Amino acid sequence: MTEDITLFAGPDPDRNLERSLRLGPFLDRAYGDRPDLVVEGVLRRTVGLAMEAEGCHAALGGRCDVVAADGRHVETEVVGFSGERLFLMPVADMRGVAPNARVIPISGAPEVTVGDDLLGRVLDGRGNPLDGGRPIARGKSVALMGESINPLRRQPIRSQLDVGIRSINSLLSVGRGQRMGLFAGSGVGKSMLLSMMTRNTEADVVVVGLVGERGREVQEFIDQSLGAEGMRRAVVVATPADDTPLMRLHGAWLTAAIAEHFRDQGQNVLLLMDSLTRFAQAQREIALAIGEPPATKGYPPSVFAKLPQLVERAGNGAEGGGSITAIYTVLAEGDDHNDPIVDASRAILDGHIVLSRSMADAGVYPAVDIESSVSRAMNQCTEDSQQRLVSRFRQVYSTYQENRDLVAVGAYQPGSNPQLDEAIALWPAMIEFLRQHHNESIDSATSLLQLRQLFDPSPADGETGQGEVSQ
Repeated sequence: MTEDITLFAGPDPDRNLERSLRLGPFLDRAYGDRPDLVVEGVLRRTVGLAMEAEGCHAALGGRCDVVAADGRHVETEVVGFSGERLFLMPVADMRGVAPNARVIPISGAPEVTVGDDLLGRVLDGRGNPLDGGRPIARGKSVALMGESINPLRRQPIRSQLDVGIRSINSLLSVGRGQRMGLFAGSGVGKSMLLSMMTRNTEADVVVVGLVGERGREVQEFIDQSLGAEGMRRAVVVATPADDTPLMRLHGAWLTAAIAEHFRDQGQNVLLLMDSLTRFAQAQREIALAIGEPPATKGYPPSVFAKLPQLVERAGNGAEGGGSITAIYTVLAEGDDHNDPIVDASRAILDGHIVLSRSMADAGVYPAVDIESSVSRAMNQCTEDSQQRLVSRFRQVYSTYQENRDLVAVGAYQPGSNPQLDEAIALWPAMIEFLRQHHNESIDSATSLLQLRQLFDPSPADGETGQGEVSQ
């Protein structure tokens, strides 16, 4: 047997590979109870970011180290296989990798460290600190991909979450444990609205995932959106656009894993991810690199399988546990709200807030398009009286929008349509109701009071009229 083992050390890598493949089944039988025995492989091909290795075995999602020419170990993940070949994707920089490099399988599934020591820290996709602070204390480890919750064990959405934004609190109420999408094109105010929600939302812990966005936005988000006070209860995971596609995916999974940990401790978590589109694009890069055929507008089928796997990790936990209220930004490229990722996200989320470019151009911020937005959990966490006010607001708003061109050119004769007359009279106040300064916070009770006063300016008995809509 000693003579057979020395065959792996021969000078010809092709002969070594041939012998390792021939002896592989025998070694499995003879040394199956030896977990310290690792059969190495050889790197055969690299195209773009995709690597192909032969001579070693690893499961999907497993890890392998590729030894570069300078002795550095490049961590990779198994993303596919074909016959005896493994398809690998690097987690970080792959410079220095040479032909026939050694490929060493790593045992165990990817795990991440979670715990209170993460609060106030900024991490990369591996969970390592980016803020120059002390190393993260090794505490509890959980699987990066998490574990699914039996849907029958999830708590239903019962209570409203105060996000501090008048239009959302009153017209698109968010329930604790709901998953919402924030849909908009570029430059319409997604980041501003996200920062407002970050500062104003009531939550025990805030977990932020900045996936595939511009690197400069990381420091801006920490300084302007969170601030020193907000960072004390926050964890930020940053994988900017110049990270590898696999690192960007890991950043999203890590964000979800950290939020799950705090939820399982009974805390109410606000999860913010910017953006779901970049997550999908990272998966597309990986899938196309290993040969998966493109389907809808260049997106392979695996993209639409990964999206619900990520989104379903948020929500309420089991009875007596905490909750994860998640806000995912979704980029509508070219303002196309029928984009495949926009359409797929709309179907799997519990509601969506659409931002309007025309409103943003008119200086109305946050530019929430009430007609196109919906909260699917609103009826479960609000009173009937509020729902009737919301229906009336939508009806009046829609009536004006349908006839705004007629009104603008002066072709409408007042008195012809009582509903349109009401819409014309209320329109300036409705626009002011939707507008809110980015440093202003308006709680749910005040938002509902101002919505009621929009249609009935005289305060009801016992009400002071405080917080009337400014004209």
